[in-house]
Amino acid sequence: MNRLSLTDKVAVVTGGAKGMGGAHSELMAERGAKVVIADLDPVGQDLADKICANGGEAIFVSHDVTDETSWENLIEATLSKFGKLNIMVNNAGVASVKPAYEATIEEYEFLFNVNMKGVFLGCKHAYKPMKAAGGGSIVNISSASSLKGLMPDLSLYSASKGAVRSYSKAVALEYVKDGIRVNTVHPGLVATTLNKEYLADPELRRTMLGNTMFDRPGECEEMAEMVAFLASDAASYMTGADIAVDGGWTAN
Repeated sequence: MNRLSLTDKVAVVTGGAKGMGGAHSELMAERGAKVVIADLDPVGQDLADKICANGGEAIFVSHDVTDETSWENLIEATLSKFGKLNIMVNNAGVASVKPAYEATIEEYEFLFNVNMKGVFLGCKHAYKPMKAAGGGSIVNISSASSLKGLMPDLSLYSASKGAVRSYSKAVALEYVKDGIRVNTVHPGLVATTLNKEYLADPELRRTMLGNTMFDRPGECEEMAEMVAFLASDAASYMTGADIAVDGGWTAN
């Protein structure tokens, strides 16, 4: 029996249309999961079509992680299409690079609404369908910057991701009685379409890599491998864990 297989499992991935979220969606579909791509970006439909064309099963649901009604609609769409929920990947997130003394209340509220409120609502609305399914796996995407002060001007982002880390541990303690595991992944610098322009500048690239032990950023697919592992039965004895996939940044 391949305990890494996600066959017969149903997974929701927020921010699942592209970047790291897109990699999570694709890999879990390759491993056999039926995937619900939840995103505000309509390119999520293109990814769902691609997965289906390659023999997988996926649907796209337009979704705002900060809105509770949108969460209710997402869970309803998931259960209507696939009948159950086994995996929730709370991946959607935003960042801000600004000194703490220049940050505004509006920026604070935006980061915490998406990064923390989105995870809170994801964990909340995953509970009932996962309990009905006999258990499940919630994977929350935090950041290496929640574990260590990595770079200047990331105070609000780091705080919001730190909240995700501590919240995940508390929820793991609450949900374990119902067979629901909750773990947190902490990516370091990852090459995405959003930062490829900055990474193309050698000087800026060196600054962004910081104390990363590898002389390169991580790839979205490398993050997805850890997420898919935590979602699988191979991680059945893991809950409340922090997993840094950061090229050794936080250890250096």
